[in-house]
Amino acid sequence: MSFLNERSRSFKYAFAGIIHTFRTQPNVWIHALAMIIVVFAGFLLKISLIEWTLVIIAIGVVITTEILNTAIEKLVDLVSPERQEKAGIVKDLSAAAVLIASFMALIIGCIIFIPKILHVFLTRTF
Repeated sequence: MSFLNERSRSFKYAFAGIIHTFRTQPNVWIHALAMIIVVFAGFLLKISLIEWTLVIIAIGVVITTEILNTAIEKLVDLVSPERQEKAGIVKDLSAAAVLIASFMALIIGCIIFIPKILHVFLTRTF
C-alpha cells in the first residue's frame, strides 16, 4: 500500500472518531453550541489575532479532551464491563479533565469578552 493511501486511511479513521463522538456524546453538542456562539461573538466584537488564537486553542482543548474522555470511557467499558470502583475512578478522572478544560475555556472567554461587552454597553448613548 502506498504512503498516501495509508495517510488517507488514517484521516478516515480520525474523522470516524469525531463523527462517533458527535453522534454519541450529548455534552459535545453543548461544547459545539458554545463554540458557535463564541465564534459569532468574536466576529461581532472584532477580537484581535492573539485573542482568536487563545479562543481557538481553548476550543481545541475542550473538544480534544471530550474525545479523549469518550475513548477512555469506551476502553474502560471494554476491559471492565462489570461495575468496579477503580473503573469508575478512571471514568471520573477522565470526565474531570473535560471539566477543567471547560472551566479554562470559560475563564479565557470571560477575560476576552467581558471587557469588550462592557465597553459596548458603557459607551452606548441612549
